[in-house]
Amino acid sequence: MQHSGSKFHLNKDTPESDLIAACKKKDAEAQRVIYERFYARMLAICQRYTGNRETAKDITQDGFVVLFDKIGTYAGIGSFEGWARKIFVNLSLSYLRKKDTLRYSEPIENTTGKALTSGFILEKISAKDIMNCIEQMPPGFRTVFNMYAIEGYSHNEIAKILNISEGTSRSQYSRARGWLQQKLKDLQ
Repeated sequence: MQHSGSKFHLNKDTPESDLIAACKKKDAEAQRVIYERFYARMLAICQRYTGNRETAKDITQDGFVVLFDKIGTYAGIGSFEGWARKIFVNLSLSYLRKKDTLRYSEPIENTTGKALTSGFILEKISAKDIMNCIEQMPPGFRTVFNMYAIEGYSHNEIAKILNISEGTSRSQYSRARGWLQQKLKDLQ
């Protein structure tokens, strides 16, 4: 970190460890750089869970407040982004819990369809189209799909976090996959 008097000169090229150290000292410039560096990625996480850009923006803003408030607890074990990501995932899940997301899940009879087994479908569809499809999923499907397929939680962990049974988590994930496969097939 370069010092000029008591003011740090921080920018997008400043090493992450220097930014974290400065943030722990409540340095506003370091907070700005961390915010700019991670905003788009954290917004994408929140949007993937909520399916709504405006709600995701609100959660992302709240997430940075929490991140800077709790940055002193980051011990440097594991990646900073992974540590930060948990904050944004947890805030998104908290929002969904308040909305009682799983209660409004789509009934299984509305999600029937044969599972697609051909890999060529994904070759013809952009990542943006896939993310758009995920955002359109019914909330219960989207929550479990994100937690299991993208964040790497086990069904046991999902069940505990969302206060649902492990069977419900497995069912929601299976139904989410079927729903997503049908949407991707429809894009062809």
